[in-house]
Amino acid sequence: MDYGLSTSIRNIAQKIFCLLTARAKKLFSYLLKLSIIALAFWYVYHSILKNNNNIHNFHVLVAQITYTRVAITLTVIVVLMVINWLLESLKWWFLMRELHPISVWRAIESVFCGLTWAVFTPNRLGEYAGRIMFLPNRKRIHGVFSMAVGSFGQNVITNVLGAGASVWFVYSFLHPDNWLMLGITVVAAGFMAIMLVFYFNIRWMVSLLNRVKFLKKFHRFFDIMGKYNFTELLDIMWFCLARFLVFTFQYYLIIHLLIPEIPIWEMSLMMFVFFFIQSAIPSLDFLDIGVRSVTANAIFGYVTNQHIAVIVAVSIIYIINLIIPAILGSAFVFKLKFFDRTA
Repeated sequence: MDYGLSTSIRNIAQKIFCLLTARAKKLFSYLLKLSIIALAFWYVYHSILKNNNNIHNFHVLVAQITYTRVAITLTVIVVLMVINWLLESLKWWFLMRELHPISVWRAIESVFCGLTWAVFTPNRLGEYAGRIMFLPNRKRIHGVFSMAVGSFGQNVITNVLGAGASVWFVYSFLHPDNWLMLGITVVAAGFMAIMLVFYFNIRWMVSLLNRVKFLKKFHRFFDIMGKYNFTELLDIMWFCLARFLVFTFQYYLIIHLLIPEIPIWEMSLMMFVFFFIQSAIPSLDFLDIGVRSVTANAIFGYVTNQHIAVIVAVSIIYIINLIIPAILGSAFVFKLKFFDRTA
């Protein structure tokens, strides 16, 4: 009797400990992300915005730009924003074809709704929740894993092009010795190859996940990712590449407007490095602008002293690409059916 009671108490204590540990990890994660954001804003303000030379340089720069050029550039960037999220909607529509076919308009609604949720959640996790809420209840978890395939494809594009551009960046601006440069190149090439091999053989990853003991009960969900064949994965990759080129061109337009002396090829490669680094930094989307500004300044600081112009460019793209779509997506939140039980 006493043994049974002590066992029960021990089990309860273990569960409480696990719960507290999980909450502690989550709290630590939030504190880490908020610390990164706070440091980023502090750096931007004290190192850049309080510097009179930076402000003077920016005033001289802006004085040379006509309102007509600004209006045309911003209009094109907004049009490209629409194209960017239409491509993402088409990718979502394509991903859902076999799982639960939806109309293109339904895909557009769910993508913009997901953006509204993403703005207020760490690392855009709310995007998953906002998007799958447009699916029937029993298909929502399946939708998460289908969406993961699309996200993986986008990450592959970002990481492969970013790793390649990083090799150029290190060689051009950091000038390491030959052996170190060779090592960096080999590591980057290996990383790029692994990303591509795993993406186009996503069944390998599914097989690995199914071998993990405590994940076996979720195998029917992991298997969803393995249903996409090479041709489908290649089609998804084309959507991802098109999106990548669209928002790279957006950055090119605004940076070329503000800092026209940077050559297009150099600017593009630096943007690839920027996307690569940015994708690895944990953040909260609605406060992400400070982190983005610091990252962009660290990279573009090698080719320009127009620090405020870089911050302005990054901020404009952030607002147009994320904040405006999130506001538009709020109109679709009211169409969600949180307790839908239909097939």
